[in-house]
Amino acid sequence: MHVRDLVEIGMGRTARRTYELNDVNIVPSRRTRSSKEVSTAWQLDAYRFDIPVLSHPTDALVSPEFAIELGRLGGLGVINGEGLWGRHADVATQLMRVTELAASSHDPSEVIRLLQELHAAPLQPELLAVAIEQVHAAGVTTAVRVSPQNAAALTPGLVKAGIDLLVVQGTIISAEHVGNGGPDALNLKTFIAELDVPVVAGGVSDHRTALHLMRTGAAGVIVGYGSSEGATTTGEVLGIGVPMATAIADAAAARREYLDETGGRYVHVIADGDIYGSGDLAKAIACGADAVMVGAPLAVAEEAAGCGWFWPSAAAHPSMPRGAVMPVAVGEDRRSLAQVLVGPSDDPYGTVNLVGGLRRAMAKSGYSDLKEFQRVGLSVRA
Repeated sequence: MHVRDLVEIGMGRTARRTYELNDVNIVPSRRTRSSKEVSTAWQLDAYRFDIPVLSHPTDALVSPEFAIELGRLGGLGVINGEGLWGRHADVATQLMRVTELAASSHDPSEVIRLLQELHAAPLQPELLAVAIEQVHAAGVTTAVRVSPQNAAALTPGLVKAGIDLLVVQGTIISAEHVGNGGPDALNLKTFIAELDVPVVAGGVSDHRTALHLMRTGAAGVIVGYGSSEGATTTGEVLGIGVPMATAIADAAAARREYLDETGGRYVHVIADGDIYGSGDLAKAIACGADAVMVGAPLAVAEEAAGCGWFWPSAAAHPSMPRGAVMPVAVGEDRRSLAQVLVGPSDDPYGTVNLVGGLRRAMAKSGYSDLKEFQRVGLSVRA
């Protein structure tokens, strides 16, 4: 870290200067190309995707039907393995209870209490297996998210049900938590070595923790904690801020270091936070991400399970909920998932045709694929 990155915030106390995605801009080169000549494809382990978009693993988005449609469009839908699909047989009814209460109540705490109540129901692996089998049978890549605390107990059943990828994701995963040997700890390196499916792990916000997770054998590392519309994790509740541009760049540096360390093993960096439109998606890739995990922008889709409402998965935490149930689209404002991702768009702010915006940013900068685009020039706003 260069000394100029440190600023004094008081006598004897310094802090690092960091940057959000909104603080940086892409600098086009002298070359341009047609957006038709641009590829947004990427590959994670044995699985190839046409677009670098994963869904945030929240019940507000991902039903089996949503995961199937996102998979058909070239992305990856991630089911919350500890959400409602593994706890209730009538998930659609329960989601309707949540959204109707959110629409009628003036007390956000009332809606959170209902979410907590619904998530207090015991996990029923057979219910989750049905959802997984439905996605798997559709022929798209099947992914499920579990917490580090429950990964060891839940994963065997998930593998048996047919998952292709496992996402081990907590609000914060640290080197110490996953490997300290305590009763609730997950030895991620041993866990991954014994699995037949690739693992994506996160979230992290610094170079050292990203490098540690890469050394466990993870196929991908999630950077960020899903900070977006509705999420309160990084600010009001924990006081933790995730400067996504800096965090992505730091993780990309860890990826380069690990690539040299292993003689060629590439670990994918997935950005999870502050993606509100196509410009943010493009800037996340430009900072070094291979793909992005998107939440609220996908909730406007007609296929989204929350019917125009969004809340992050952490909103239902039993003792420290971190997120609100928020309306993102009502009535005619909802669009097909295909339109949200690949257009056409009639929205001037980049919230529709997310991938189309990325393609044009790449084309205007003269780059033909995602790996090349990670080398594009960047500027910082004054």
